[in-house]
Amino acid sequence: MKRQSGVLLNVSSLPGRFGIGGFSLEAENFIGEIAALGFRVWQTLPITTIGAGNSPYSGISSYAGNYLYIDPDRIDGELLTHDEIHDSVYKGDIYLTDYDFVKQSKWHLLQLAYNRITSEIQQKIDDFREKNKHWLNDYAVFMCLRQKFEQKCWIDWDNKYKYYCSKLVDEYIAHNFSQVNYYFFEQYLFYNQWERIKQCAKDYNVQIFGDLPIYVSFDSVDVWSNTDLFQLDKKTLKPKKVAGVPPDYFAKEGQLWDNPLYDYKVMKKDNYKWWTNRLVHMLQLYDIVRIDHFRGLYKYWAVDAGAPNAINGEWEDGPGLKLFDALKKVAHNANIVAEDLGLIDKEVEQFLKESGFMGMRVIQFGFDGDVNNKHLPHNYYPNCVAYTGTHDNDTSLGWLLSLTADVRDSVLNYVSCDNGQGWASGAGSCRATKALIRAILSSTAKLAIIPMQDLCGYGSDTRMNVPGQAEGCWRYRTNYSAINSIDREFIMNMNKTYGRC
Repeated sequence: MKRQSGVLLNVSSLPGRFGIGGFSLEAENFIGEIAALGFRVWQTLPITTIGAGNSPYSGISSYAGNYLYIDPDRIDGELLTHDEIHDSVYKGDIYLTDYDFVKQSKWHLLQLAYNRITSEIQQKIDDFREKNKHWLNDYAVFMCLRQKFEQKCWIDWDNKYKYYCSKLVDEYIAHNFSQVNYYFFEQYLFYNQWERIKQCAKDYNVQIFGDLPIYVSFDSVDVWSNTDLFQLDKKTLKPKKVAGVPPDYFAKEGQLWDNPLYDYKVMKKDNYKWWTNRLVHMLQLYDIVRIDHFRGLYKYWAVDAGAPNAINGEWEDGPGLKLFDALKKVAHNANIVAEDLGLIDKEVEQFLKESGFMGMRVIQFGFDGDVNNKHLPHNYYPNCVAYTGTHDNDTSLGWLLSLTADVRDSVLNYVSCDNGQGWASGAGSCRATKALIRAILSSTAKLAIIPMQDLCGYGSDTRMNVPGQAEGCWRYRTNYSAINSIDREFIMNMNKTYGRC
């Protein structure tokens, strides 16, 4: 990878008329704006279906796209009237995503459009379905069955449907084609519009940096259709052990995620085909793929299902390099970034080194008093991605304001920022956030990523996510006023000065 820089902003956070960002003209304008500033990478969070708490990391499918991102203005032909689209324009707060409104309005519009599809559009849907039948048929039937059983988890469906088999899927499609075909239509629109965004990015010489959650939700088509690949009880199909991380400085009881764990002994029999198929798909969706919780592919923390916390778990072996050896046979020169934050020991560091993938460094994690802390920019190495903060961090300004005076003075001194009056003011011209941005862009890291909120000098009220907080996250949105507040001359000069254009 060449020396580059990029901007972190989720699709949902883009400007737009419908209460959420999407695959719209505003997305293309955003790509053009960051390209003009000298950025060559746009990082987004997973664009697949969202789940509990509207999190993009707990979706119903590893393959199906989030229908909330479909832009009504770009739906095929004349399937929607001007008045129908106008009635779905959001009239509330432009600074936050309103998921309740968007879910209802987008579903309504897509149903209207679906009921008007022509034979020509149906042929396009059929062609799309044929190319993606390895995941699309299961997804469409799963979604129909969720409706049938009033959104209950698949484990609570009638036995006829709870126990997956390909014959069941084929028969359900044959007897309920109109209902199932809606989901073929939904995904056809999603992928068609995403391809347009990808082409726009390519035209601007901007790479799209996507995200792959390591685990999938129990209530997902992935688990329902592949129960043998997970650590489930063979009779009840309930999880035997679930995912999490052990206790550390930040969480005395650890973190209990409750995702079902993979049965890697079974996966090994077909050379990890489920995993390699998923990775190949992600590498087709994006130019660069970040694997979340990368250490879990080396060793993962396994906790008995039903445990009240993650204290009494144990480390179990993941597939390690064998998985990536299998990937190399079907995808050459995979551009992968490993999320290696948190509890990382020497063995995991060696695993990452042998993989050859880029790791991550976050300057906010650097100020524990140790000058050898790997998150301090003077300790970076080229094969890493440097951040002022990720989607899980507070904004740079919010973080600085939360520190004790002594630690804050240490940070500002490190980044050569005058901590006199006004260090935290000025939005896009904020001295403190600009100093942190300079520290990242000037580092040896091949790729430096700045969250949109930091480019704007914003505080904690624009934070994207608080880990462990179930509700109220993933709502931040930007707008044209925010984009215009960026100190363009400073950012362009930094990208040019430090060779990232």
